[in-house]
Amino acid sequence: MANPYRELFNAPGSLGFVLAGMVARMPISMTGIGLITMLSQLQGGYGLAGAVAATFALATAFCAPQVSRLVDRFGQGRVLPIAALLGGGALALLLLCTHLQAPQWTLFVFAALAGCMPSMSAMVRARWTELYRGQPQLRTAYALESVLDEVCFIVGPPLSVGLCVVAFPEAGPLASVLALALGVTAFVLQRGTEPPVHPHQAQHQGSIIASGDVLLLLLLMIAMGIIVGVVDVVSVAFAQQQGQPAAASIVLSVYAFGSCLAGLAFGALRSKLPLPLLFLYGGAGTGLTTLPLLLASNITGLSAAMFVAGLSFAPTLIVAMALVERLVPPARLTEGLTWLVTGLSIGVAIGAAGSGWLVDTFGARSGFWLAIVAGAVVLGAAVQSYRRLKE
Repeated sequence: MANPYRELFNAPGSLGFVLAGMVARMPISMTGIGLITMLSQLQGGYGLAGAVAATFALATAFCAPQVSRLVDRFGQGRVLPIAALLGGGALALLLLCTHLQAPQWTLFVFAALAGCMPSMSAMVRARWTELYRGQPQLRTAYALESVLDEVCFIVGPPLSVGLCVVAFPEAGPLASVLALALGVTAFVLQRGTEPPVHPHQAQHQGSIIASGDVLLLLLLMIAMGIIVGVVDVVSVAFAQQQGQPAAASIVLSVYAFGSCLAGLAFGALRSKLPLPLLFLYGGAGTGLTTLPLLLASNITGLSAAMFVAGLSFAPTLIVAMALVERLVPPARLTEGLTWLVTGLSIGVAIGAAGSGWLVDTFGARSGFWLAIVAGAVVLGAAVQSYRRLKE
């Protein structure tokens, strides 16, 4: 039986841009937690650290779609080096200001400028789309990218924290700068797989989130991100409440494993079901599988609930990306993919902050109620999208 993932790499140059893109996307998972770890070590508190990291996250949410709009208009080879130089250079200056104990306002300025880093996962997906547009291999490629995104967020944070603690406080963010420089350089040098610049038409001016269909997908991605943010925070709080703080890593790994496993299996399938129906099933699964989280009373029960909750996550993400490829014109594809990735990041920030407040106020398990609400939003957005998109 043929391996659909191996078949993807029959396309010349595909392995090269995937490997370069994997290195180049690592800073998105490493920078925020690296800034928190660095500043908390050097400043002795989490207030400033959290504020600077939040500034970086918000700037990324605002800037990444704008960078992708420029990529769609002028091409990856012309825009990515400038965006990486601006974002990576600003992050390097932030580290220098920290080392020199410069005024705190400089940290916020450079954290905001560092948000100009490009969304490399969207850039890689754009190359896959150009290779396999309209072919079943594209869904497999999106599945692979979703799994690689998961791996990035599994490996990146502990690597960044470990470098800050073991080497020196600035080591984690510094590694992000180096990964960005090396990855983007290797990526843009691969001209053979770079998507061509598609001609823009007058009716395609303005942001694509003005489209109701894309806006629904963005809403769903924000809600899915909230679930991830809740899982991250509440798992740690729940494990501490149970007197097993180290078990939090097991719980989070189980959630990620469930999502990766389902994503790989979904990408290998050649389902003939229409995308809107698959999206409805995925949204329903993502929403409903948040309910068992409330029933967990120990680490074993929570791990089982997390595994089940993770099974619908990656397939829903894969179908959402495939729907964007169908909904937006080729000249706006990178922007469309970036909005979904950005929505996920915004949701993670909201989920982490909101569940943290619930945990502090009402106890560890109360944070899961925010995941339930987000699951309802996912289900509602999926139902509404199905109604609008079904043929």
